Amino acid sequence: MAEHRIFSTSLADIHALYVAKVERKGHTRAEVDEVLRWLTGYDQAGLERVLADGTDLRTFFAQAPAMNPHTGLITGVVCGIRVEEIEDPLMQQIRWMDKLVDELARGKRMTSILREPKAPAAR
Repeated sequence: MAEHRIFSTSLADIHALYVAKVERKGHTRAEVDEVLRWLTGYDQAGLERVLADGTDLRTFFAQAPAMNPHTGLITGVVCGIRVEEIEDPLMQQIRWMDKLVDELARGKRMTSILREPKAPAAR
């Protein structure tokens, strides 16, 4: 079976679409970059490097310094599919990224987008 063509799409192409989407809603490239850094562990210099060199999504995620340990908290629907039910690990990572950027474009607070587990209730 042929792999999905999104896997070989450059991050730079996707990033440009994300930035255009959030800017239409009054947000910034810096916010998109913050979301991507949170998800993947890239620093800004590393993110700029993969954007400049045309890195594809497969390589971007394979070489991510440290996927955020709280990605399991990313739930919901993207393109009619529940992100927590996607079986292909790479496709799930791509859809997590889509979900976070969608939330940014919809105006969700950054503290909600960058998920952290709930602290245990005080006794």
